[in-house]
Amino acid sequence: MSETTTYLELSQEGGGAHKFYEVTVRDTVVSVRYGRIGAAGQRQTSTFPTREKAQAAAAKKIGEKVRKGYAPAVQGQRTARPVTRRQVSSAPSTARAVAPVLWRFRTGAAAFGIHIDEDRAWVGNQNGDVHALGHDGEVLAHYRLPDGVKCLVADDFWIYAGCDDGTVYDLSSKLPFAAYGIAPDVDIFWLDIREGILNVADRSGGLTVIDHEDEYQWSRRSTGDHAWMVRRDERAVYHGHRRGVTAYLADGSGELWHTPTQGAVLFGWQEDDSVYAGTDRRVVQRLAKDSGALEATYACDTVVYSCATAPGGRYVFAGDSASSVYCFAADGTRLWKLGTGGGSALSMQYLDEKLYMVTTDGSLVCVDASEAAVAAARAGTVPVARDVKSAAALPTYTPSATVRTVASAAASGVVVECVQEGGRLRVHVVSEGYEPSWNVQFPRHIRRPGVRYVVDDLSAAAGGFYRVRGEIRQLV
Repeated sequence: MSETTTYLELSQEGGGAHKFYEVTVRDTVVSVRYGRIGAAGQRQTSTFPTREKAQAAAAKKIGEKVRKGYAPAVQGQRTARPVTRRQVSSAPSTARAVAPVLWRFRTGAAAFGIHIDEDRAWVGNQNGDVHALGHDGEVLAHYRLPDGVKCLVADDFWIYAGCDDGTVYDLSSKLPFAAYGIAPDVDIFWLDIREGILNVADRSGGLTVIDHEDEYQWSRRSTGDHAWMVRRDERAVYHGHRRGVTAYLADGSGELWHTPTQGAVLFGWQEDDSVYAGTDRRVVQRLAKDSGALEATYACDTVVYSCATAPGGRYVFAGDSASSVYCFAADGTRLWKLGTGGGSALSMQYLDEKLYMVTTDGSLVCVDASEAAVAAARAGTVPVARDVKSAAALPTYTPSATVRTVASAAASGVVVECVQEGGRLRVHVVSEGYEPSWNVQFPRHIRRPGVRYVVDDLSAAAGGFYRVRGEIRQLV
């Protein structure tokens, strides 16, 4: 069986595109691999009725890329262009007392990603490790992703990790899989996701919106670069960058407002009616979602790396570059400042009178933020922090390019089928009781025309499509 491979690259000076595109034809199968130069990239495979049709499809793909500026290259001659990894410093705290830390889990590398839900505390670090812990600190799961984790975001049941390889991984099932592939030349800084719509803020100050089919919707370039903040609700997308916060209508039809902030935005948070921007000028600023009007300012003593709120903005928390954590009343009154006991907080989240932080020393820290515990800490009495260890026998889950196969007779769940529609591969429900015309959000790298799969369950999304819950298996 003969095989031909064409390898192309597009590399621009000054921090532009730096990506490859490889097409392999093996008999009637065409495999496409693409991504950042130096990375493994993503792979898509299509099967055609004859070798001639496979060759024609490959030639079309190659021609399209050449017209966009790609050129033949030798793989390995160009090295990977480094992605931005946030350079942060952490000075000792000047607070007179230390926060009441209940437990601490050391991940082994600087950690930016955090998500806290009703059941688990998630942390992702620069080595690509993601751990899920119970609220008591017990380590429940370990995932190993191909590159550093920039952030962790949740969309109802689904948990996503945005990584330095330009891929967003779904961690909601036992095995993680690539859910969204960001353009290889986009340097992801932060993500937010709502009803399957992904919003990406990047190094150049760009905002890119991608739908549930992993297809481009719209993008904007804000006036400032280094966009470390993106938050979305049903009405708008709030984009924080070096020159402030810009709100765009959720459908991309226009700008809602722009508000310059006191310094460059380094972190963002949102509540129902307000967004919060932590800046390098030592403040967190609260802006009204409907108008962008400045509602309150929360003054810290050094650069603000992260912020979060209690529900409704009743309390506002901030972490600074000097290993301190602050709590403010809604009107901006500072209630307390305490040392973290181990590095500056790069991300944080509050739940049920506990403040969870990920720090510059790579730790996930759980702080008792109740009034009684804080009062005791300010008086010099704190609990002995428990140092959490990961169980040696805990399995490590890594992304897979394949799924488990099962016999149709033995499969239980919801059956879906991959079909070719207008040159694109779509997935629809076969089982009864579902709307057959709706698409199913489904990993692109495992789609094969005519193949049926079984999933544990499907959930209907507001946008008129289904989302997979649980394991995906291929029917044979």
